[in-house]
Amino acid sequence: MLLAGCSGGNGGGSVNGKHRESTGASGAASARTPASGSGGAASSLIANGPGPQAHCTVQAQPAPGTCNYRTVHGQPPQDASCTPGALNPDVTQATLKTTVCRASGYTSTIRPPVSVTSVEKRANARSCGYTASLHDAEYHHLISLELGGDPNDARNLWVEPPSAGHAPGSGPSNPKDAVGNKLHQALCAGQVTLAQVQQAIATDWTTALATLHLT
Repeated sequence: MLLAGCSGGNGGGSVNGKHRESTGASGAASARTPASGSGGAASSLIANGPGPQAHCTVQAQPAPGTCNYRTVHGQPPQDASCTPGALNPDVTQATLKTTVCRASGYTSTIRPPVSVTSVEKRANARSCGYTASLHDAEYHHLISLELGGDPNDARNLWVEPPSAGHAPGSGPSNPKDAVGNKLHQALCAGQVTLAQVQQAIATDWTTALATLHLT
């Protein structure tokens, strides 16, 4: 049965209007159970999160200063030791048509509310040592909701700084969203499996399309 997202939220569940996530109910130390039924062995390397919850709570973030940023081709990928990704166990290869590939509406039902993610975002900025304007950064799902990422597992969310050349004060501008959209289209068209897109974007979103020969 499809859960109706986190109670007490506005349904949007994003800071700056984009994707968001955090850890399971037990915080950053929640059990890392391998995913199953996702159409291939690759995503079994990525932990399952708790999945959509009837009530969202603020999730624990890594300790301040324990995560690092790097720049690859002008983009700031996540620190994989802090943000390895986490999967929504409700989304499998067998359930694509009733979850992420249904006509509309699935991701809006599972997004955490801003009242939760705004607190997580500030804490995660301290985790990463991000001190610039949070207006220009995005609290972002590594594996997006439309690709079966867990909605509120801290292993799947991080404060992503703006790309190189970004004008300060202009708000987030993130090409990762376009990558996720193309992967979603390919997934729902049957060109790639769920496991393939999840592993590709979790490994390096800047090369995910090339890795899957979708460029």
